[in-house]
Amino acid sequence: MVRQTLPLIAQPSQLQQAMQWQQQLLAQGMSISLHRSNEPFTARWLRQHPALCLLQDEQGLWLAAQGMRMQPGWAGQLPRLQQASSRNELLARACQVRPGLQIVDATAGLGHDGLLLAFLGAGVTLIEQHPVVATLLQSAWQQAQQASDDELAATAARMTLVQANSAQWLAMHRGHDVVYLDPMFPASKNSRKQAQVRKEMQLLQLLFAAPIWADSSPQLPEAGWLELAQCAGRRVIVKRPRHALPLAGRAPDHQWLGEAVRFDGYFAAQRLQDNMPEASVPTASAL
Repeated sequence: MVRQTLPLIAQPSQLQQAMQWQQQLLAQGMSISLHRSNEPFTARWLRQHPALCLLQDEQGLWLAAQGMRMQPGWAGQLPRLQQASSRNELLARACQVRPGLQIVDATAGLGHDGLLLAFLGAGVTLIEQHPVVATLLQSAWQQAQQASDDELAATAARMTLVQANSAQWLAMHRGHDVVYLDPMFPASKNSRKQAQVRKEMQLLQLLFAAPIWADSSPQLPEAGWLELAQCAGRRVIVKRPRHALPLAGRAPDHQWLGEAVRFDGYFAAQRLQDNMPEASVPTASAL
């Protein structure tokens, strides 16, 4: 398969930061071309440049395609975070979140769930394998650390970003209070629901489908994922669509039900912990 080059387009004042992202992605085996744009990234500009690309402006790093752009946007999560508690957030209740709790978000994505848990006081390790998504997360994390909002900056200080294959990382790191898994939701058979997929997910789907990076890691079946998570943490929480089958068909020990999603809890981790052989895996790179 021919590897596609991903353009990284920067505003003039952001070229130095864009060069840092380019070097980081090149080190991950990606082909990244750097370009300068003197025009702001307006809606009109986005429509005129529909190809998949990365954009760097004063607001940080963006993923863009087909007239859309998105970034993790952690600052935009503040209104939700400021209303959050373990009483009104199912995920927080499922994780039994409290200050000092150590949580691994093994499927970080855009980091919103990990951000919520860290805001409520937990120490959160975000694991993301795809180099572009990991770089988007790093940009969001850096902006949050430098934010004028003290709560957001303190939340970012409780978060650690790691770019790694989650299965390999979990095989090497154990003893966590909670391991959180948010696997990709099964495709909906409802065409209307498919058409209403959020902009963020549409762009991520375009990114994952593009021939810009080859994942050579062996793919674990769902049962393997669950077993690794149970060996790595005392409590495993899995996010699922409300009416979907449980991960690997394994009935959870408890469920927290929402309107559209639910959280399945698996607590019998300790009996597996001593039976899992050590795996020989490459060292993960911390961001």
